[in-house]
This record gives sequence, C-alpha cells and structure tokens, in this order.
Amino acid sequence: MEIRQITENKKQFLQLLLLADEQEDMIDRYLSRGELFALYDPFPPHLRAVCVVTLEAPGVYEIKNLATVPRYQRRGYARGLIEFLFSQYRRDGKTMLVGTGESPLTLPFYEKCGFRFSHRIPNFFTEHYDHPIYEDGVLLRDMVVLRREFPR
Repeated sequence: MEIRQITENKKQFLQLLLLADEQEDMIDRYLSRGELFALYDPFPPHLRAVCVVTLEAPGVYEIKNLATVPRYQRRGYARGLIEFLFSQYRRDGKTMLVGTGESPLTLPFYEKCGFRFSHRIPNFFTEHYDHPIYEDGVLLRDMVVLRREFPR
C-alpha cells in the first residue's frame, strides 16, 4: 500500500469523506486546516481509503474523518492508515483523539486499534447536523471521544 499526503484540491475526495461525515459543511470545518492522507493499492494505483487529521493542541492530534471505499472495507486499509498516522506524528505526538457516534460498527473498530474512552460530548450529532444521523440502525446523539497515547 502507498499513502500520499494530499495538499491541493482536497475536495476531490469529498464523496469518500462523506461516507464518514454525512454533511459537507461539517467537513469544510476541518478539511482546510487538516492534513489529508490517501491510501492507494499501488499496482495499479487505486484509492482505497482517506483520512483527515488536525492538530488540536501541542502534541494532540485528532482523526476527523476516516473512510474506506465500501467494497474494500474490512481489509485492513483503515487500520493501516491509523498505524501510519502514529508513525507520522510520533515525534511531536502525545495523544491521538477520534470522535465518533455510539455505533456498534465504529466503536469496536477503534477499540481494536488501541483507542480507549476519553469523554462524551452530549447531543453533538443532534445539535450540529441538519438531519438525523443513523449508523447501523442506531440514531447518533452524543459524540464519543476516544484517545490513544503515542508510545514513548
């Protein structure tokens, strides 16, 4: 796999980013200030997954969006991006955060990647999105923030 940092024309990945964050104006809040990474299978180069990471405080990074092309999900691409991020930011990183809904699909995935519960932001999805967000039949209300420390 090959991971490229995308510095220009980030909106070309909008359709894939919308899989992980359903509202374009919410993506716009972090896409310009975040670093976008795209994961490709190299032969031939086909896009498999994307990720946006922001710096929230010194040493504190946050995964704002992590999406895999649906037919390639559950093949390790998202996990590969997460491990890449930990190597990419290890020098300055102290903590990596990720906010997600209370979904039976995403919470176990992040926990398997070493993230643990940090805190909850009540009513995040109901107050910040213009429509109800459902994942795997579950209405998302609160944002669950998970954290993983960088190894020292």
